[in-house]
Amino acid sequence: MSDESEASLDRMVTALVPSLSRSLAEQFNVFRVMHHGTHERQLSNVFAWLLRADATHGLGDTFQRIFVRQVSAQVAPGMALPATGYRVTQEVNTSGPDDLSADIADIVLTGENAVLVVENFESSDGHGHCYERYLRFGQAGGTALSVVVLLCHRHEPSRQRDGWENAVVLTYSELLGELQRHLAADARWQRAHPEPHFFISQLIDHFVEGAAAVNIDDQISFISTMCATGESARYGHQRHDVAGEEFANLVAQHARRQFEEARGTLGRVKRALKDHADRILVAQLNAGLAAGPVTSVKTPYKGQWQWCVALYRADAAHLFIEFGPTAVVENTRVPQPLAAPDYSRLFVTRRAEGGGIDLISQTDVGLYEVLAGLPSTDVRLRDALIEAASRSTTSERS
Repeated sequence: MSDESEASLDRMVTALVPSLSRSLAEQFNVFRVMHHGTHERQLSNVFAWLLRADATHGLGDTFQRIFVRQVSAQVAPGMALPATGYRVTQEVNTSGPDDLSADIADIVLTGENAVLVVENFESSDGHGHCYERYLRFGQAGGTALSVVVLLCHRHEPSRQRDGWENAVVLTYSELLGELQRHLAADARWQRAHPEPHFFISQLIDHFVEGAAAVNIDDQISFISTMCATGESARYGHQRHDVAGEEFANLVAQHARRQFEEARGTLGRVKRALKDHADRILVAQLNAGLAAGPVTSVKTPYKGQWQWCVALYRADAAHLFIEFGPTAVVENTRVPQPLAAPDYSRLFVTRRAEGGGIDLISQTDVGLYEVLAGLPSTDVRLRDALIEAASRSTTSERS
């Protein structure tokens, strides 16, 4: 792909994010609320539950039959897998006695004369596991049939290497789509098992149907973006399902790359900001603060709080320079949040003595400027921090 095409796709993904994120945010789904499925073990637990014939879903071996039927459709014609009767286990060590390290399969289905070794991941990627080891594990003990299965959200053949190109690939949408059709025709089960029915419906909604557009404005915005970025020709493809799948995979790849690169940018801003604070800002502040000099500069936080440089003071409220995701979180917690923050800029916050953050203010300093390097003559951060240090507390104002 040319550099021009790459840039066009990047612009398209960036332009689509607002409408796509609104679609996702506006609809209730228990999996989205809990952020369930963001880790492969979480989803492995759900699929293992569906595969167990004696589990609390009340479906018996229905899903196990669906799973094996879809596997059978991809193996050699003479490889007759038993339709059901498998014992389901999780987190199974597939390593042999001579292996130096463990290699853990997510799910294993063990039948009388067949073993299905399943690796569950976001895409069809062995991601460091050994295909041959999985295959040998299934053949151990004289098992007649051994099949290695990649269970995934997206089928991306280009990611299948080192033997994994020989694995059977099943997608969540294929499996859950067939289960959805089965359940739609089984009104008796729906009435008898309302709780599992709700849970499985939410699972199907999240991984098969996905988020619907919130309103016609977002749909028109999507169409406009497709036209403006040169992607509108996809609407002319006769195989709509294939065109949609190819487009979704392409967007996913670019969105993942943008996400990863943006996280790297956040890290560079943090390092540059701490370096500026150590070399220049502390001296500027201590020359201008009436009391409570800054004694140390640290970046001690993790998770959603990590995009922050802390300025610890002696006998005074500590000050913080925050940006990006951390500024978003802090703006939801302060007594007087900013109405229309610009998250391309730095923010200053203050921790009240014995409490949490009690104020936030937006500075004129942009993230790009931090990356380019703030000169020693730039006093905008100094002024914003001194102003925050001198402001009265919420309790004093009231």
